[in-house]
Amino acid sequence: MFDWLGSTVHGLQQWLYETAVQPLLFALGWMRYAEELFDFTEWVVLGAIEVVVLAVLLGVAERLWPAEPVTDRRAIRTDVLYTLLHRLGGFALVVFALLTPLLDELEGALRLVGFSRINVDQLWPGVTDLPVVSFAIYLVLFDFVDYWLHRWQHRFGWWWALHAVHHSQRQMTFWSDQRNHLIDDLIRDAAMALVAVALGASPGQFVALVIASRVLQSVQHANLRWRWPGPLEGVLVSPSWHRLHHAIGYGHEGRTQGVNFAVLFPIWDVLFGTADWRPGFVPTGIRDQLEGRDYGRGFWSQQSKAIGRWFGRA
Repeated sequence: MFDWLGSTVHGLQQWLYETAVQPLLFALGWMRYAEELFDFTEWVVLGAIEVVVLAVLLGVAERLWPAEPVTDRRAIRTDVLYTLLHRLGGFALVVFALLTPLLDELEGALRLVGFSRINVDQLWPGVTDLPVVSFAIYLVLFDFVDYWLHRWQHRFGWWWALHAVHHSQRQMTFWSDQRNHLIDDLIRDAAMALVAVALGASPGQFVALVIASRVLQSVQHANLRWRWPGPLEGVLVSPSWHRLHHAIGYGHEGRTQGVNFAVLFPIWDVLFGTADWRPGFVPTGIRDQLEGRDYGRGFWSQQSKAIGRWFGRA
Protein backbone atom coordinates (compact mmCIF):
# COMPACT_ATOMS: atom_id res chain seq x y z
CA MET A 1 0.00 0.00 0.00
CA PHE A 2 2.80 2.42 0.93
CA ASP A 3 4.53 1.68 -2.37
CA TRP A 4 1.31 2.49 -4.22
CA LEU A 5 0.85 5.71 -2.24
CA GLY A 6 4.44 6.75 -2.86
CA SER A 7 4.18 6.13 -6.60
CA THR A 8 0.87 8.02 -6.75
CA VAL A 9 2.34 11.04 -4.95
CA HIS A 10 5.40 10.98 -7.21
CA GLY A 11 3.21 10.75 -10.33
CA LEU A 12 1.08 13.71 -9.22
CA GLN A 13 4.23 15.64 -8.32
CA GLN A 14 5.72 15.00 -11.77
CA TRP A 15 2.49 16.01 -13.51
CA LEU A 16 2.09 19.22 -11.51
CA TYR A 17 5.70 20.20 -12.03
CA GLU A 18 5.68 19.57 -15.79
CA THR A 19 2.30 21.21 -16.46
CA ALA A 20 2.47 24.24 -14.15
CA VAL A 21 5.76 24.83 -12.36
CA GLN A 22 8.31 24.16 -15.10
CA PRO A 23 6.63 26.39 -17.74
CA LEU A 24 6.48 29.20 -15.16
CA LEU A 25 10.18 28.80 -14.38
CA PHE A 26 11.01 29.00 -18.09
CA ALA A 27 8.90 32.14 -18.49
CA LEU A 28 10.55 33.86 -15.49
CA GLY A 29 14.07 32.67 -16.26
CA TRP A 30 14.33 30.85 -12.93
CA MET A 31 15.40 27.41 -14.16
CA ARG A 32 18.35 27.52 -11.76
CA TYR A 33 15.78 26.77 -9.04
CA ALA A 34 14.29 23.81 -10.94
CA GLU A 35 15.56 21.08 -8.60
CA GLU A 36 14.50 22.87 -5.42
CA LEU A 37 11.05 23.71 -6.79
CA PHE A 38 10.54 20.15 -7.99
CA ASP A 39 11.06 19.06 -4.36
CA PHE A 40 8.74 21.87 -3.22
CA THR A 41 6.00 20.53 -5.53
CA GLU A 42 5.90 17.42 -3.35
CA TRP A 43 4.71 19.59 -0.44
CA VAL A 44 1.86 20.88 -2.59
CA VAL A 45 0.72 17.37 -3.57
CA LEU A 46 0.97 15.99 -0.05
CA GLY A 47 -0.80 19.05 1.34
CA ALA A 48 -3.69 18.67 -1.12
CA ILE A 49 -4.12 14.99 -0.21
CA GLU A 50 -3.95 15.90 3.46
CA VAL A 51 -6.65 18.58 3.17
CA VAL A 52 -9.04 16.30 1.29
CA VAL A 53 -8.62 13.36 3.69
CA LEU A 54 -8.98 15.52 6.81
CA ALA A 55 -11.95 17.43 5.39
CA VAL A 56 -13.76 14.14 4.75
CA LEU A 57 -12.87 12.24 7.92
CA LEU A 58 -12.83 15.03 10.51
CA GLY A 59 -15.62 16.92 8.77
CA VAL A 60 -17.89 13.89 9.14
CA ALA A 61 -16.76 13.34 12.76
CA GLU A 62 -17.51 16.96 13.69
CA ARG A 63 -20.99 16.69 12.19
CA LEU A 64 -21.74 13.43 14.01
CA TRP A 65 -20.17 14.24 17.40
CA PRO A 66 -19.75 18.03 17.71
CA ALA A 67 -18.39 19.36 20.98
CA GLU A 68 -20.44 22.54 20.55
CA PRO A 69 -22.80 23.97 17.90
CA VAL A 70 -21.12 25.86 15.07
CA THR A 71 -22.31 29.48 15.30
CA ASP A 72 -19.55 31.51 13.60
CA ARG A 73 -19.10 30.15 10.10
CA ARG A 74 -17.30 33.30 8.95
CA ALA A 75 -14.50 32.60 11.43
CA ILE A 76 -14.28 29.03 10.17
CA ARG A 77 -14.05 30.25 6.56
CA THR A 78 -11.09 32.39 7.61
CA ASP A 79 -9.48 29.31 9.18
CA VAL A 80 -10.03 27.40 5.92
CA LEU A 81 -8.11 30.17 4.13
CA TYR A 82 -5.21 29.80 6.58
CA THR A 83 -5.20 26.04 6.06
CA LEU A 84 -5.16 26.25 2.27
CA LEU A 85 -2.42 28.88 2.37
CA HIS A 86 -0.20 26.65 4.49
CA ARG A 87 -0.98 23.19 3.22
CA LEU A 88 -1.15 23.94 -0.48
CA GLY A 89 2.31 25.45 -0.41
CA GLY A 90 1.78 29.22 -0.43
CA PHE A 91 3.47 29.83 2.89
CA ALA A 92 6.02 27.05 2.30
CA LEU A 93 7.15 28.83 -0.88
CA VAL A 94 7.83 32.02 1.09
CA VAL A 95 9.73 30.04 3.72
CA PHE A 96 11.70 28.31 0.99
CA ALA A 97 12.66 31.60 -0.65
CA LEU A 98 13.69 33.23 2.64
CA LEU A 99 15.28 30.38 4.56
CA THR A 100 16.97 28.11 2.01
CA PRO A 101 19.82 30.53 1.17
CA LEU A 102 20.35 31.32 4.86
CA LEU A 103 20.40 27.67 5.91
CA ASP A 104 22.79 26.77 3.10
CA GLU A 105 25.18 29.55 4.14
CA LEU A 106 24.90 28.58 7.80
CA GLU A 107 25.62 24.92 7.12
CA GLY A 108 28.62 25.85 4.97
CA ALA A 109 29.98 28.16 7.68
CA LEU A 110 29.56 25.47 10.34
CA ARG A 111 31.45 22.96 8.23
CA LEU A 112 34.34 25.41 7.90
CA VAL A 113 34.72 25.53 11.69
CA GLY A 114 34.54 21.75 12.02
CA PHE A 115 30.89 21.30 12.95
CA SER A 116 29.14 18.31 11.46
CA ARG A 117 25.57 17.09 11.80
CA ILE A 118 24.79 14.84 14.73
CA ASN A 119 23.07 12.30 12.45
CA VAL A 120 20.93 10.77 15.17
CA ASP A 121 19.97 7.84 12.99
CA GLN A 122 23.61 6.72 12.90
CA LEU A 123 24.12 6.59 16.68
CA TRP A 124 23.51 2.81 16.78
CA PRO A 125 24.04 1.31 13.32
CA GLY A 126 21.65 -1.52 12.63
CA VAL A 127 19.07 -0.14 15.07
CA THR A 128 18.67 3.65 14.91
CA ASP A 129 19.02 3.63 11.12
CA LEU A 130 15.96 1.42 10.71
CA PRO A 131 13.31 3.67 9.09
CA VAL A 132 10.67 3.15 11.79
CA VAL A 133 13.16 3.63 14.64
CA SER A 134 14.80 6.73 13.18
CA PHE A 135 11.38 8.26 12.44
CA ALA A 136 10.27 7.66 16.05
CA ILE A 137 13.48 9.17 17.44
CA TYR A 138 13.23 12.29 15.30
CA LEU A 139 9.52 12.65 16.09
CA VAL A 140 10.24 12.66 19.84
CA LEU A 141 13.19 15.07 19.51
CA PHE A 142 11.27 17.48 17.30
CA ASP A 143 8.31 17.37 19.65
CA PHE A 144 10.56 18.20 22.61
CA VAL A 145 11.82 21.29 20.75
CA ASP A 146 8.26 22.18 19.73
CA TYR A 147 7.13 22.04 23.37
CA TRP A 148 9.67 24.69 24.36
CA LEU A 149 9.00 26.86 21.35
CA HIS A 150 5.32 26.75 22.26
CA ARG A 151 6.02 27.76 25.86
CA TRP A 152 8.14 30.66 24.67
CA GLN A 153 5.31 31.77 22.39
CA HIS A 154 3.31 32.30 25.59
CA ARG A 155 6.21 33.45 27.78
CA PHE A 156 7.62 36.37 25.79
CA GLY A 157 5.25 39.29 25.30
CA TRP A 158 6.42 40.17 21.81
CA TRP A 159 5.90 36.56 20.69
CA TRP A 160 2.53 36.24 22.42
CA ALA A 161 1.36 39.34 20.49
CA LEU A 162 1.72 37.22 17.36
CA HIS A 163 0.71 33.84 18.78
CA ALA A 164 -2.52 35.32 20.15
CA VAL A 165 -3.88 35.10 16.60
CA HIS A 166 -3.99 31.33 17.05
CA HIS A 167 -5.74 31.56 20.42
CA SER A 168 -8.32 34.14 19.39
CA GLN A 169 -10.52 31.49 17.73
CA ARG A 170 -13.72 31.18 19.78
CA GLN A 171 -15.10 28.43 17.53
CA MET A 172 -12.49 25.69 17.28
CA THR A 173 -12.60 23.15 14.46
CA PHE A 174 -10.02 20.97 12.74
CA TRP A 175 -9.37 23.98 10.43
CA SER A 176 -8.19 26.06 13.42
CA ASP A 177 -4.72 24.51 13.63
CA GLN A 178 -3.25 26.72 10.88
CA ARG A 179 -4.66 30.05 12.13
CA ASN A 180 -1.32 31.68 12.95
CA HIS A 181 0.39 34.95 12.29
CA LEU A 182 2.73 34.58 9.33
CA ILE A 183 5.72 35.97 11.26
CA ASP A 184 4.96 33.58 14.13
CA ASP A 185 5.03 30.66 11.69
CA LEU A 186 8.20 31.94 10.03
CA ILE A 187 10.04 32.08 13.37
CA ARG A 188 8.91 28.61 14.38
CA ASP A 189 9.62 27.06 10.99
CA ALA A 190 13.10 28.60 10.93
CA ALA A 191 13.83 27.15 14.37
CA MET A 192 12.61 23.69 13.35
CA ALA A 193 14.63 23.81 10.13
CA LEU A 194 17.76 24.64 12.13
CA VAL A 195 17.06 21.67 14.40
CA ALA A 196 16.64 19.44 11.34
CA VAL A 197 20.04 20.60 10.03
CA ALA A 198 21.72 20.04 13.40
CA LEU A 199 20.23 16.57 13.94
CA GLY A 200 20.87 15.38 10.41
CA ALA A 201 17.29 14.65 9.41
CA SER A 202 17.09 14.01 5.67
CA PRO A 203 14.65 16.05 3.55
CA GLY A 204 12.43 12.98 3.16
CA GLN A 205 12.36 12.38 6.91
CA PHE A 206 11.63 16.04 7.57
CA VAL A 207 8.66 15.99 5.18
CA ALA A 208 7.25 12.86 6.87
CA LEU A 209 7.72 14.39 10.34
CA VAL A 210 5.95 17.60 9.36
CA ILE A 211 3.04 15.75 7.74
CA ALA A 212 2.56 13.45 10.75
CA SER A 213 2.64 16.38 13.16
CA ARG A 214 0.21 18.46 11.09
CA VAL A 215 -2.32 15.64 10.81
CA LEU A 216 -2.29 14.98 14.55
CA GLN A 217 -2.61 18.70 15.33
CA SER A 218 -5.65 18.95 13.08
CA VAL A 219 -7.26 16.15 15.09
CA GLN A 220 -6.40 17.93 18.36
CA HIS A 221 -8.13 21.14 17.28
CA ALA A 222 -11.27 19.41 16.05
CA ASN A 223 -14.69 20.34 17.42
CA LEU A 224 -14.85 17.07 19.35
CA ARG A 225 -14.96 16.10 23.03
CA TRP A 226 -12.84 13.04 22.41
CA ARG A 227 -10.50 11.68 25.03
CA TRP A 228 -8.34 8.70 24.17
CA PRO A 229 -9.16 5.39 25.89
CA GLY A 230 -7.26 4.34 29.01
CA PRO A 231 -3.53 5.04 29.22
CA LEU A 232 -3.40 6.34 25.63
CA GLU A 233 -4.73 9.68 26.95
CA GLY A 234 -1.39 10.13 28.71
CA VAL A 235 0.63 9.18 25.64
CA LEU A 236 -0.85 11.29 22.84
CA VAL A 237 -2.52 14.72 23.01
CA SER A 238 -6.30 14.39 22.53
CA PRO A 239 -8.83 17.03 21.36
CA SER A 240 -10.21 17.32 24.90
CA TRP A 241 -6.76 17.74 26.48
CA HIS A 242 -5.62 20.31 23.93
CA ARG A 243 -8.87 22.24 24.22
CA LEU A 244 -7.90 23.10 27.79
CA HIS A 245 -4.80 24.79 26.37
CA HIS A 246 -7.13 27.05 24.35
CA ALA A 247 -9.58 27.63 27.21
CA ILE A 248 -10.24 31.02 28.73
CA GLY A 249 -8.75 31.04 32.22
CA TYR A 250 -6.57 27.98 31.63
CA GLY A 251 -4.63 28.11 28.42
CA HIS A 252 -2.49 31.25 28.75
CA GLU A 253 -2.70 32.41 32.35
CA GLY A 254 -1.22 31.54 35.73
CA ARG A 255 2.33 30.87 36.88
CA THR A 256 3.38 29.10 33.69
CA GLN A 257 1.24 31.34 31.46
CA GLY A 258 -0.71 28.37 30.22
CA VAL A 259 -1.08 24.62 30.44
CA ASN A 260 -0.87 21.62 28.11
CA PHE A 261 1.74 23.05 25.75
CA ALA A 262 2.76 19.70 24.29
CA VAL A 263 2.22 19.43 20.57
CA LEU A 264 2.07 15.62 20.37
CA PHE A 265 3.21 13.94 23.60
CA PRO A 266 1.87 15.07 27.02
CA ILE A 267 4.98 13.69 28.74
CA TRP A 268 6.72 17.07 28.32
CA ASP A 269 3.98 18.84 30.29
CA VAL A 270 4.19 16.15 32.97
CA LEU A 271 7.98 16.48 33.26
CA PHE A 272 8.00 20.29 33.32
CA GLY A 273 4.95 20.92 35.50
CA THR A 274 2.50 22.32 32.95
CA ALA A 275 0.06 19.41 32.63
CA ASP A 276 -3.60 19.96 33.53
CA TRP A 277 -5.83 16.88 33.47
CA ARG A 278 -9.04 18.50 34.69
CA PRO A 279 -12.03 17.10 32.77
CA GLY A 280 -14.92 19.13 31.50
CA PHE A 281 -15.84 21.31 28.55
CA VAL A 282 -14.63 24.91 28.60
CA PRO A 283 -15.09 27.92 26.26
CA THR A 284 -12.08 28.82 24.17
CA GLY A 285 -10.50 32.19 23.39
CA ILE A 286 -8.58 34.90 25.27
CA ARG A 287 -9.93 36.48 28.45
CA ASP A 288 -9.78 40.08 27.24
CA GLN A 289 -12.01 39.17 24.30
CA LEU A 290 -14.80 39.00 26.90
CA GLU A 291 -13.97 42.63 27.72
CA GLY A 292 -14.27 43.69 24.09
CA ARG A 293 -10.72 43.47 22.75
CA ASP A 294 -10.77 42.92 19.00
CA TYR A 295 -8.31 40.43 17.52
CA GLY A 296 -9.68 40.82 14.01
CA ARG A 297 -12.26 38.98 11.98
CA GLY A 298 -10.68 38.32 8.61
CA PHE A 299 -7.19 37.23 7.56
CA TRP A 300 -5.70 40.67 6.95
CA SER A 301 -7.39 42.17 9.99
CA GLN A 302 -5.91 39.47 12.24
CA GLN A 303 -2.46 39.89 10.71
CA SER A 304 -2.42 43.68 11.00
CA LYS A 305 -3.85 43.85 14.52
CA ALA A 306 -1.11 41.48 15.70
CA ILE A 307 1.51 43.86 14.33
CA GLY A 308 -0.28 46.63 16.20
CA ARG A 309 -0.06 44.64 19.45
CA TRP A 310 3.62 44.01 18.69
CA PHE A 311 4.23 47.75 18.81
CA GLY A 312 1.79 48.36 21.65
CA ARG A 313 -0.83 50.05 19.46
CA ALA A 314 -3.69 47.58 19.74
